[in-house]
Amino acid sequence: MARRERVVRMSVEQPLWRALTAYRVLTMVYAVLLAVFGRERYDRPWVAVVFLTVLAVWTLASLPKVSGAVACTKRFLGVDLALALAGILLTPLADFEAQSVDGPTLPSIWTAGSVLAFALKGGWRWAAFASTLVAVVNIVERGEPSRDTFHNVLLVWVASIAIGYVVEVARASERTLARALEIEAATRERERLARDIHDSVLQVLAMVQRRGTALGGEAAELGRLAGEQEIALRTLVTSGLVPATRVSEDAAEGAVVRSVEVDDEPSGPATCDLRTLLAPHAGSRITFAEPGAPVLLAPATAAELAAAVGAALDNVRVHAGENAQAWILVEDWPDEVVVTVRDDGPGIPEGRLAQAEGEGRMGVALSIRGRLRDLGGTAELVSVPGQGTEVELKVPKVSRGKAGSAG
Repeated sequence: MARRERVVRMSVEQPLWRALTAYRVLTMVYAVLLAVFGRERYDRPWVAVVFLTVLAVWTLASLPKVSGAVACTKRFLGVDLALALAGILLTPLADFEAQSVDGPTLPSIWTAGSVLAFALKGGWRWAAFASTLVAVVNIVERGEPSRDTFHNVLLVWVASIAIGYVVEVARASERTLARALEIEAATRERERLARDIHDSVLQVLAMVQRRGTALGGEAAELGRLAGEQEIALRTLVTSGLVPATRVSEDAAEGAVVRSVEVDDEPSGPATCDLRTLLAPHAGSRITFAEPGAPVLLAPATAAELAAAVGAALDNVRVHAGENAQAWILVEDWPDEVVVTVRDDGPGIPEGRLAQAEGEGRMGVALSIRGRLRDLGGTAELVSVPGQGTEVELKVPKVSRGKAGSAG
């Protein structure tokens, strides 16, 4: 039975939310006890009683809201911060000497919990916004703020921004870790599939190829097709480059035709890995060499370049023969991509291309050079009779329109 890897994601910020929950409860209790033991200083104790009752009920009722980033909504944060600011501004109404004596406000250090909720939810920018409001309201409440007031508001401001920044870094690290775990799980799954396929399908295809070659005739053609499919399947399970392909047999010419669907819709990906379009060409007589890293081009550019490579391979099959060997080499340079198609055929006699164009056969001129010219690239063809043919296709990574010239 096939097993599927499951990636378990760990939230690095969840412990911070649990700590914030405990902090809010403890500071709420602290604010209540502070008011109880200092009740003699209040000129209007009912103001303190009403506010602290509301604060206690709100703190306990809102515990689910500070259980995580999803539950902690913007509306909750706004009401929570408004309650803290209201408590600061109500302090002079309960204690007439609050502005002349550096005493605690009604919410006391509970206010910092509201600011920390902003930091955990939105990072350092949200923390800076909330802590700035708290600093302004504290200064307004004091009237003529003292050095201790500035010290306290600056401490809250710096601490909340630092925690917000740490949260942002933790989230980025969590995303990176989750992506690495997904890649590791996918790699293990691909290795498992490769082992299973190697023990079954690949061995059968290899046996069909050997037996077909030994029997000859139509069986030899069947063996050749099995060999090509073995190479394509091996490439798929080992590198994961080969996308879904359609393989059909041309009965008239006995050729294998592969077509790759490319989506050119605007909603598609911004870049395309050229290797995925060229890897299906690999077979028993075509060797594919690539840099081992994604070769990214615009989807339309990659499709046109792959079509030019396909046209070059068609020329190899038609003019060099079914038994000719071909090589595809992909080079990824900083400013351009170079694809070289080489074969060991008899080569092209001098003047044959010009003669073909004169006779109206525009395969090389249109299918290869025309495509590259439209991409702003070049196509150079070098052929020596008896030594094969080499086609070098160059495409800039940043399109230059139709300004390019054909080689």
